[in-house]
Amino acid sequence: MAGVSTDLRIKDFSRIVFFTGAGMSAESGIPTYRGKGGIWKEYDYNRYACQEAFDRDPDAVWEFHNYRRSLVAQCTPNRGHELIAMVERTMPTVTVVTQNIDGFHQYAGSKNVHELHGSLWRVRCDQCGNYQRTEMAPLEEVTCMACHAHWRPDITWFGDSLRHEVLMAATAAVEQADLLIAIGTSGVVMPAAVLPLIAKKGGATLIEINPQETEMSDAYDVTLRGTATDMLTILTEGLDDSLPQAAADGRQGT
Repeated sequence: MAGVSTDLRIKDFSRIVFFTGAGMSAESGIPTYRGKGGIWKEYDYNRYACQEAFDRDPDAVWEFHNYRRSLVAQCTPNRGHELIAMVERTMPTVTVVTQNIDGFHQYAGSKNVHELHGSLWRVRCDQCGNYQRTEMAPLEEVTCMACHAHWRPDITWFGDSLRHEVLMAATAAVEQADLLIAIGTSGVVMPAAVLPLIAKKGGATLIEINPQETEMSDAYDVTLRGTATDMLTILTEGLDDSLPQAAADGRQGT
């Protein structure tokens, strides 16, 4: 565990941001995107995860999207997600900023979550502006009932811009943080990758949890080489974990 400070604990801070990427959910069995075995090493995003592909063949995109939904629906949040939710219940100001689209933070009990890249469990209609949350996997009705255009997965595809209000809320949270813990993020996806640097500029302590070194590792004050569960177990020592763990029998709103 490179750079471990045995005296550093979450309980010693008051404005905490958890900044999570695909590695956060790897323990739940969800493949990462760019790491070893990553989904984009197997599938071509130009065919399945960009607006051009959707305009060209929405049915093919939905076939792939439903495949992803079905895989995630078989998984559940891991202990790392539950520990983050416990911190939020225990500490005064805790925010989750996530690049993940699986909804597992909310499912585990986190309430204050900014989903930078959208949600696998939400769809939108770009023709009439409707949004809908759905837990169906696969989604059986892929067209909007109001206008009969195809629902679009409400996720940030390659070439998309982040939703402005979500990015602004995430930026405000990291600007005010005195501790930012980045978990399982590659540190290369823009503009999300700059958020830890914004926190550091504001004087926050930065901790990276990742099994491997990343391109951003040098920017962190502490780097912990291990799983989210193992490292968060160490960092949450001293907090009250008496509340029950999240039930594993249903998804909360994403």
